[in-house]
Amino acid sequence: MELITVYSCFNIASADLMVSHLQAMGFDPVLLHDTAALSMEGYSFATGGVKVQVPADQAEAARTLVLDFEKPLS
Repeated sequence: MELITVYSCFNIASADLMVSHLQAMGFDPVLLHDTAALSMEGYSFATGGVKVQVPADQAEAARTLVLDFEKPLS
């Protein structure tokens, strides 16, 4: 199964929040490099951050949801 990154950040809490949001909406997200972010201060920068990935067939809809989630409240 091919996984596509739909969100990345350097903060494990932000990544976990996005995973929870995607799961609540019926997606199947997977975290990549989450242990690197937890193991050593600043190590997530070296790995390119924590990545939230979904199966390729869910990627387009998940990206739309991520963009909507990141919009500032007005």
